[in-house]
Amino acid sequence: MAFEGLSQKLSTALSKLTGRGKLTEAIVKEAMREVRVALLEADVNYLVVKDFCKKVTERCVGQEVLDSISPSQLVIKIVNEEMTALMGAEHSKLTWSSSVPTIYMLCGLQGAGKTTMAGKLANYLKKTGKKPLLAACDIYRPAAIKQLQVVGAQVDIPVYEHGTQDPVKTALEAIEHCRDYGRDVLIIDTAGRLHIDTALMDELRRVKAEVKPQEILFVVDAMTGQDAVNVAKAFDEGLGIDGVILTKLDGDTRGGAALSIKAVVGKPIKFSGTGEKLSDIEPFHPDRMASRILGMGDMMTLIEKAQEAFDGEDVEKLTKKGAQELTLEDFLSQMQQMKKMGGIQSMLSMLPGVGNQLADVEIDEDAMKKPEAIIRSMTKRERRNPGVLNASRRKRIAAGSGTTVQDVNALMRQFDQAKTMMKQMMGGAGKRGRMGKMRRRF
Repeated sequence: MAFEGLSQKLSTALSKLTGRGKLTEAIVKEAMREVRVALLEADVNYLVVKDFCKKVTERCVGQEVLDSISPSQLVIKIVNEEMTALMGAEHSKLTWSSSVPTIYMLCGLQGAGKTTMAGKLANYLKKTGKKPLLAACDIYRPAAIKQLQVVGAQVDIPVYEHGTQDPVKTALEAIEHCRDYGRDVLIIDTAGRLHIDTALMDELRRVKAEVKPQEILFVVDAMTGQDAVNVAKAFDEGLGIDGVILTKLDGDTRGGAALSIKAVVGKPIKFSGTGEKLSDIEPFHPDRMASRILGMGDMMTLIEKAQEAFDGEDVEKLTKKGAQELTLEDFLSQMQQMKKMGGIQSMLSMLPGVGNQLADVEIDEDAMKKPEAIIRSMTKRERRNPGVLNASRRKRIAAGSGTTVQDVNALMRQFDQAKTMMKQMMGGAGKRGRMGKMRRRF
């Protein structure tokens, strides 16, 4: 899980401030020494750490904190605010061209996940109503064009390619293709290298000069830590970038890149890759990321994921059905929609106060596979009317799903519990409604 080590160490350092009736300057400075070590171990740039700790200490030892009724809570609030400011204060959105198409040029080193990210970004924009086109301008890496075509096919987005001809010519042809076929966004996948060289930068500068992209987005592997910041700085000086996309933020990243890039390079992080699926891309919100790092959760992102994953019509139908009419088909549908929200660990990490407590807990991400297999082994009648599931039917279902009768029985107990919970929730909602009506009468 991203930032796991940093989150634990920061929580330990800041926990020493809680429970104290009064904070002294010495206590604050002692806690900040531990914060400094935690940030340096997370591979955050030394100058960034120094400036961050200085600002937090200055605010914390001020009269506002020392005289506060709950100084520890105020200190944590200050750390949160400064960490948010460090990553850019607010979400930086993509800008749009006044003429069609809007062109985004992706650049970065080889192995950063640039081609996959091009597909993720195109898929993200497609969901917002745009009609993107991908342009294959990496003519050097073996199978790079084929990889982009495979990625494009997976999200049903066309790819323009013209073999190994000059990338500048391919990019210009892709622009005309957009205009001819009504595509309003062009995403250019450029060539990467194992390291920065003159030939690479010259080619990228030629592409930039000819196609005049609306934004140049630097794609970087979040797991490379402070090295990512140095590479981003070199690309900005040689090409001029407008924003950063962090990939592999779901991995065991220490956090150095996310916490350093904005402060050192001066360019905002616009998106982050949060998994292997082409839907695993999130707009980067500095305030939400700071809350996650400090173990305060990220309810807004969790809510947005839920809104995207759960079909509004399905939820309305389920609500109208009532607990007694709930079927195993409904149960399966809800499980599938929960899977769209990401792994169980990812969802739980967004709940306030839960992330750090689960650091050492093994969570089975395949927990839903067995119930799915069991339900899919049932007939349509059995799914819609679970009451017919006698012993012989359960034995047949277990054999068909590669599970045991005990597993089938366990699923049915979970289903009954879900019905009971739904009944209680609906009863509570009804009671609140009746109470509201009574209050209005009086």
